[in-house]
Amino acid sequence: MNILIAMDSLKGSLSSLEANKAIKEGLTNASPEFTVQTVPVADGGEGTVEALVYATNGQFIDTEVTGPLGGHVQARYGILGDTKTAVIEVAEACGLPLLSKDHRNPLLTTTYGVGEMILDAVNKGCLEFIIGLGGSATTDAGIGMLQALGYQFLDEKGISVGFGGAELIRIAKVDVRLVPDSVKAVKFRIACDVNNPLYGLNGAAYIYGPQKGATPEMVEELDAGLRHFAGIVLDELEIDFQRISGAGAAGGLGAAFAGFLNSQLESGVEMILDGTKLEEKLQQVDLVITGEGKLDGQTSMGKAPSGIARLSAKLNIPVIALAGDISEGNSSLHETGITAYFTIVSGPTDLEQAMKPEVAQANLRRVGEQVGRLLKMGMGKKYRG
Repeated sequence: MNILIAMDSLKGSLSSLEANKAIKEGLTNASPEFTVQTVPVADGGEGTVEALVYATNGQFIDTEVTGPLGGHVQARYGILGDTKTAVIEVAEACGLPLLSKDHRNPLLTTTYGVGEMILDAVNKGCLEFIIGLGGSATTDAGIGMLQALGYQFLDEKGISVGFGGAELIRIAKVDVRLVPDSVKAVKFRIACDVNNPLYGLNGAAYIYGPQKGATPEMVEELDAGLRHFAGIVLDELEIDFQRISGAGAAGGLGAAFAGFLNSQLESGVEMILDGTKLEEKLQQVDLVITGEGKLDGQTSMGKAPSGIARLSAKLNIPVIALAGDISEGNSSLHETGITAYFTIVSGPTDLEQAMKPEVAQANLRRVGEQVGRLLKMGMGKKYRG
C-alpha cells in the first residue's frame, strides 16, 4: 500500500516535518510493507518556508534584520531550488512571537525588517518572491517594509515620518523616486487567505488590532491612520486600497504588496500545494494522511488539510485527517474530501501538556500505528479474498 503523509504544522508544538515523521514511524511499526512518502505542507503562514524549501531542494538563508520594535532579530527565509525564487514569512521579521505581551503595541511596531529580507534576497539574485502573510505584530499598512525598499513617506514639512502605525496619520506625500530598479523588476506572489479591507469595522485595526496589543482607543487611532493613508495614496498615486480584497491582511501589508509592488494576492493553500507539486505526488497513492492542530469549521475554508483533501478527491483517494482538537468537527469536513477524522489525544489532559512536542509526537506515532494496523488488517482480507 502506498501512503502519502502531508500534515500541516501543529502550531506551537510540531512542524510539518516533525508531524510527518512521527506518523511515518507509527505506520512502519504497524507494518514494514507500507510504502510511505512524506510531503511538508503549509497554508501560507507558519511553515511555508520550510515546506517549499524542502520540496524544491532549496536552501535556508539566515540574516539579521530590524525587528518589530527596532532592535535586531535573526530571521530566516528560503531560496528555492530554481535559485531565483525567494520565499519569506513576514512573521520572521515582525511576528507576534518576537514580542512579549507587555511589549505589543501596533502604534509602534514596524514591518521594516520585511523589506530588509526582500533586499537581501534581491542582492542574492532572486527575481521572484513568495510571501507568506500572517502572524504580524504590526498595523503600519506596510510602510516600514516600503521604507526599507526606498519608498519615502513625508509629512507636511517634507520630512520622512518614523516607524509604526501611529505615523500613518502624519503622512502627507509619497515619494517613489528613490526606489531602485532592482526592486521594481521583482515579481511577488502573496499567500493571503483573508479578504479584510484596509480600514473600517472589518479592517486591519478593528479585526486584528486587539490581538496585537491594541486597546479600544488605539484601535480607533490606528483605523483613522489607515483611512488617512489610503486617502493620500488614492490622491497621489490613484491606487484605491479599499477596493483591494485582502488589503487589511497582516496589518495592511496586503495593501502595500498589492498597491505598491503590483503583487497578486492568492490562496495560500493553493500556492503552497502547487509549489510542492502535491498533485503529481498523489499519482499511484492509495491513501493520504493529513491534519493540523485543530480541525473545525475553518479547516474547510482554505486550510491545508482541506486543500489536500480536495486534490485527493479528484483522484478518488481516501483521506484520513488527524488533529489534536476536533471538538467542533462537522459535516463540512467530509464535504472537502476528508473520509474520516480522528483526534490524537488519548484522554483528558490540559492544552499545555498536549502541546508539548514530545507528547504530540508520541500521540501521532501511536495513532499512526493504530491506523496502520487497521490498514494491514484490510490488506489481509483483500488478499485472502
